[in-house]
Amino acid sequence: MTGWRSARVILIWVAIALAIGVPVALAATSEQLAWRGPVYILAGFAGIVALGLVLVQPLLIGGYLPPLSAYRGRRAHHWIGGALVLAVVIHVAGLWITSPPDMIDALTYASPTPFSPFGVTAMWAIFIVALLASLRRRLELRPRTWRFIHMPLAIVIVVGSVVHCLLIEGTMETMSKVALCVLVLAATAKVMIDLQVWRKRRTLRGESGARQ
Repeated sequence: MTGWRSARVILIWVAIALAIGVPVALAATSEQLAWRGPVYILAGFAGIVALGLVLVQPLLIGGYLPPLSAYRGRRAHHWIGGALVLAVVIHVAGLWITSPPDMIDALTYASPTPFSPFGVTAMWAIFIVALLASLRRRLELRPRTWRFIHMPLAIVIVVGSVVHCLLIEGTMETMSKVALCVLVLAATAKVMIDLQVWRKRRTLRGESGARQ
């Protein structure tokens, strides 16, 4: 049993590494990189890494990444959130340096490109979550209130990021990009369903205990 558990842990982490690493590796072989400057390339890969971190976040909060305990998973979720903010900042800053007019259009929702508004919306949602998380104790947000705020914003982040990625015809290879996006959606849907079921069971147990 111990051997099977160890193998399962290894398989899970290998799968995560492949889900994120393969799109990055294939993007690194793109012919489009030959016409891109180093700052633009850095910005592009920061965006790919950010999408990979969006995949890891629900897996951490759902407790699907053994051998991390629930407490360590939540702490890792917090730190990965910080890394996600940094990746987004690098992504946006790099694109701003290479083309300020395009970024102004994107940030003001005036860009003609269909992928821009989804990415910008996801970016603002990420920043709002990060800001609220840093001020959570000072604002004295209760767990239920925090979930009420965080869950809709998480959905905006996931959907916005996935649509943004899928609409871009850039350095990412199509099949690996689609696979990563599907995994992000699947992981987010699973953790939201599982957490909702867990809360309902806990509520029913509390009601049953109160009746007794």
